[in-house]
Amino acid sequence: MNKVKRLKAFIKGRITTSISVLLLLTAPCIQAQERSVQWDLTTCINYAMEQNIQIRKSKIALEESLIDTQTAKAALFPNLSFSTSQNLVNKPLNNIAGVSKNSYSGNYGLNSSWTLYNGGKREKTIEQQKLQNRIQELSINKSRNDIKISITECYLQILYAYESVKINKSTVEVSQAQRDRAEELLKAGSIAQSDYAQLESQYSTDKYQLVTAEATLKDYKLQLKQLLELDGADEMDLVLPELQDTTVLTPLPDKLDVYREALTLMPEIQSSKLAMDVSKINIAIAKAGYMPTLSASAGIGTSHSSGTDYTFNQQIKNGWSNSLGLTLSVPIFNNRETKSAVQKAKLASQDSELDNLNEQKTLFKTIENIYLDALSSQNRFVAATENLKSTQTSYDLIREQFNLGMKNTVELLTEKNNLLSAHQEVLQAKYMAILNSLLLNFYRGTEISLNN
Repeated sequence: MNKVKRLKAFIKGRITTSISVLLLLTAPCIQAQERSVQWDLTTCINYAMEQNIQIRKSKIALEESLIDTQTAKAALFPNLSFSTSQNLVNKPLNNIAGVSKNSYSGNYGLNSSWTLYNGGKREKTIEQQKLQNRIQELSINKSRNDIKISITECYLQILYAYESVKINKSTVEVSQAQRDRAEELLKAGSIAQSDYAQLESQYSTDKYQLVTAEATLKDYKLQLKQLLELDGADEMDLVLPELQDTTVLTPLPDKLDVYREALTLMPEIQSSKLAMDVSKINIAIAKAGYMPTLSASAGIGTSHSSGTDYTFNQQIKNGWSNSLGLTLSVPIFNNRETKSAVQKAKLASQDSELDNLNEQKTLFKTIENIYLDALSSQNRFVAATENLKSTQTSYDLIREQFNLGMKNTVELLTEKNNLLSAHQEVLQAKYMAILNSLLLNFYRGTEISLNN
């Protein structure tokens, strides 16, 4: 009977262990499925907004600026400190060799000081620091915009490279079929060895082009991972939408309208304007050096020492003292420090105005270049599409004539390479037009998305 119970317990234990092992083995798979992410353009951008190192560093800079603001506000209030000193004195007695007397004393004090007026410097510093906080917030937005643009460019490059790989794969399949057909014709004595060698060489060239296109696609994917701060070894389940050709010819907004809207939206412009305000406050802070400073001070203290007839408590009570004072400091001559500070602050203000003007010109140049690229890409797409149609028709005719023996191998391969180039030109124009159209709308305040 005991043996039966032990056997049941053994079997039950083995089953429990097997289930535990099974759960441990399947858990990583379940977790991996839960972590599976479909990486479309919007997902990439949203993820980067939280994980990108530059954005995170900008947020830290904002926290530091907020701490500086708290410090500036605290300067409006008095300070308070406690101090104490303990002294032990060894004093030799006169005319008695080798004999000395030790004495011990202690002092205690509680002191406070308060700047009542210093030309408005503290208030201006607080105002200046608040503007710095806003500039740091705009710096975060600038970092976000930069990463959005970079991810969009990289993502569309991946789409372009992906379609390029598909075209090259199709080209390799055609080349292989032509090479195999030529091999049959060579065995039948219908073509020369040189014609077969040319088709074989073209097949090798097309395979090389395919390998190059695949390497380019992998490189763009790696760049995207780096922008997202992902491990290069991690696999990304990228969503690669098929963008219709109709989206290429979307009407473009007027570049001047885009520029006017961007002036009110772009953080670099707002930041440069705030920097001008900060520089003006710097002038006021520098001029505060000409003004007198009024401060108040207060303190309480006591002391005690050994060698007296009074107890410690009596000495503390009897030695108690209070103090209260006002200090007025009027600057008369400070070796030109204040005057130089004011002059340098004025120069810095002029420099900030030039920085603002430069930011506006840079923004206009950027928008103008994007607009011209978008317009050029749309025109190139229309022309390239027409060229592709005619090249495809020409290639089909040449291929039929080649099969009938009316065209030689060189003519067939030339037309085939022309067709491949036509496909690539259409792809380049297509994705350049889409990218620049997205960027133009982004500068108008529209979020980047391929779902619009």
